[in-house]
Amino acid sequence: RLQESRERLSVCSKLCYAVGGAPYQITGCALGFFLQIYLLDVAQVDAFYASIILFVGRVWDAITDPMVGFFISKTSWTRFGRLMPWIMFSTPFAIISYFLIWFVPDISTGQVMWYLVFYCAFQTLVTCFHVPYSALTMFISREQSERDSATAYRMTVEVLGTVLGTAIQGQIVGKVDTPCVGSPFFFGLTNFSVAMEELNTTHDTESLTDTRNAYMIAAGVIGGLYILCALILLLGVRERRESSELQSDEPVSFFQGLKLVMNHGPYIKLIAGFLFTSLAFMLLEGNFALFCTYTLGFRNEFQNVLLAIMLSATLTIPFWQWFLTRFGKKKAVYVGISSAIPFLIMVVVLDSNLVVTYVVAVAAGISVAAAFLLPWSMLPDVIDDFKLQHPSSHGHEAIFFSFYVFFTKFTAGVSLGISTLSLDFAGYQTRGCSQPGQVNFTLKMLVSAVPVGLILLSLLLFKLYPIDEEKRRKNKKALQDLR
Repeated sequence: RLQESRERLSVCSKLCYAVGGAPYQITGCALGFFLQIYLLDVAQVDAFYASIILFVGRVWDAITDPMVGFFISKTSWTRFGRLMPWIMFSTPFAIISYFLIWFVPDISTGQVMWYLVFYCAFQTLVTCFHVPYSALTMFISREQSERDSATAYRMTVEVLGTVLGTAIQGQIVGKVDTPCVGSPFFFGLTNFSVAMEELNTTHDTESLTDTRNAYMIAAGVIGGLYILCALILLLGVRERRESSELQSDEPVSFFQGLKLVMNHGPYIKLIAGFLFTSLAFMLLEGNFALFCTYTLGFRNEFQNVLLAIMLSATLTIPFWQWFLTRFGKKKAVYVGISSAIPFLIMVVVLDSNLVVTYVVAVAAGISVAAAFLLPWSMLPDVIDDFKLQHPSSHGHEAIFFSFYVFFTKFTAGVSLGISTLSLDFAGYQTRGCSQPGQVNFTLKMLVSAVPVGLILLSLLLFKLYPIDEEKRRKNKKALQDLR
């Protein structure tokens, strides 16, 4: 009991730890919801090249996770810890590169390379923040209950971060009327290029400039929040070195650790399940702004619909924390993630209606909250199980977290690149006031049919996950005895 009381975290420490996760979610949400429509309609990048930017950026983001995990495993302990220096030094450079993503350079050639370079640079730097932050879960306390509680705080703040990202980006940008071009069939195909030229030389050019400025203002505000949250984390959380590691400063063998981790059955099964869940929600996230704007016809409302989803998710995180504590994490997975299916179907089957769209958004947010909370709540259980099977092997926490994120991001990059390319093949019209029927059909598939299929597949995979509540209790007792 004395040992458990020493391991307990104060509410202040949990809040400071939780706030540290907000920068990743704020920037990730802004990029996830708005980068695609920004590249297509504001920066006016061709849909084919936009798909390349999104695909390469996401894949590079995935590759950087195990790279950073490797370098962290080789990092020596300092008086600030082993993880905190990574967070400290990556922050200022991440903010600069993030701002430049939302800047439209005045160059005739090389625009695609501009966005590709700064998107990849930001993904690298934010990974240098997020991987050590994620691994920090294992170094704030050795008690399962304290880590679960801190994770619930973290997920609440991170979902709140998505609300802030959606609200800041959406409300600032949404106040500016981005000009659009009517369908070429209304102008006549031969006059379409003339209409485009006239549009670019009228007051609509000023409106487009205002839209670009709005994106930069939003980037500046988000950058300020990034700095504030990083400072709160650095000043308010103490990284605790594992007592078992105090005996030796021998560097951890990354590749030996990687082999052990990848042969750990519960970890592979957990990754497989959440891989498809993450794919489903990332497809929804990446295409929802275009879906609201063109398929549903809510050009001036989509930012508010996104905000409704994120607010609903934020408010229901405490409910899911109670639910997993009361009924177990596996049941929370089945109930929480499957609850999105009827609403994803409803949004494309029913006629376009703003009230129905808001109802669906609020209901979908409940499932989004479960998808946010559960992976990070279940990963520490897998690591505890690994420690019992390999009691002499230490320091692999960063590998567990970084490769989980790697697989999720890699497949998300592939899917987002393919989805943007699909819109190009369907005949997407840059800055169009409306889109061809093939584009609207493609968007329906990308936000409904495909995510539903992926969620059903993930639920089947979760049946194979072996760590239930009884297994968790046995592992906790065994770890306490081992210590």
